[in-house]
Amino acid sequence: MRVLGIETSCDETGLAIYDSEQGLLAHALYSQIDMHIPYGGVVPELASRDHVRKLLPLTQQVMAEANCQADDIDAICYTAGPGLIGALMVGASTAQALALAWGKPCLGVHHMEGHLLAPMLEETPPEFPFVALLVSGGHTQLIDVQGIGQYELLGESIDDAAGEAFDKAAKMMDLPYPGGPHIARAALQGTPGVYRFPRPMTNRPGLDFSFSGLKTFTLNTVAAFKEANNDTLTDQARADIALAFQDAVVDTLLIKCKRALQQTGRKKLVIAGGVSANEDLRAQLEKTLKGMGGQVYYPRNEFCTDNGAMIAYAGCQRLMAGQSNDNQIKVQPRWPLTELPSLIPVTHKTK
Repeated sequence: MRVLGIETSCDETGLAIYDSEQGLLAHALYSQIDMHIPYGGVVPELASRDHVRKLLPLTQQVMAEANCQADDIDAICYTAGPGLIGALMVGASTAQALALAWGKPCLGVHHMEGHLLAPMLEETPPEFPFVALLVSGGHTQLIDVQGIGQYELLGESIDDAAGEAFDKAAKMMDLPYPGGPHIARAALQGTPGVYRFPRPMTNRPGLDFSFSGLKTFTLNTVAAFKEANNDTLTDQARADIALAFQDAVVDTLLIKCKRALQQTGRKKLVIAGGVSANEDLRAQLEKTLKGMGGQVYYPRNEFCTDNGAMIAYAGCQRLMAGQSNDNQIKVQPRWPLTELPSLIPVTHKTK
């Protein structure tokens, strides 16, 4: 089966064509980051309008790169949620219009299932079962995964997601949006031990996360330094605070992942979502899993952020298992992952 995947849940326009026998044939991604930087975050209306401008040109691009015509596509998949309602509607309406014009089936895909299954696009994909850590700008969740659609929520953030915390902390330090890469870059120049930030909710049982207190601690640390230094935050102080903040987030995620693996008895961990590209997080998780006799899996960097390839892959698995949608344009800004129907795992090819 050959599937065209469309991703428009937030501020990336992603298109891809995935073939169940040949693997990923083509993919293209346009990021709106430069447009949103002046506002310090994503402006929903601007995001929606830019998806309108970019979707069809990117569709034509991936079709050309895959040497495909409409007749070569068996189905179209799109992100139906969760995400920004306007952005989701652009992708859904475009997908349904193409499906109607080409006479193809169309299927809405869960955005976080796409992230969860993104490592399956690699040459050495994980085998079920495993624990998944989904860390992005909108979600921080630990999921016990027995198969596609067989998901048990183990824990999640009770306030801000890890990615959102990075963005807000970066703004406090006068670093650009998006915060994650800039904090990671600044942290490389930081001096270990200058600051020690709390590891929230790690001193109590459970697998839920909270990052709001860590943001407040960051704000107070920056304010205290500025008060003592003529309202100025030096480059070194910024680097030291960035390092302490990143260490706190990474340690918190590490502690919770280790706890989840011990609780479930799993030996495999998947990390996915934008924050999974953080090199320090990857290194610490790899070290921890090696010590536990396990292994950690993650997608290549270009598939950590939102992308069409993960939507095409996830949709292809559900279509091959017989799932289908009607022709209604339906999106869900909020959509629990655990509501998805389970499927029998399907053999796939990677590329």
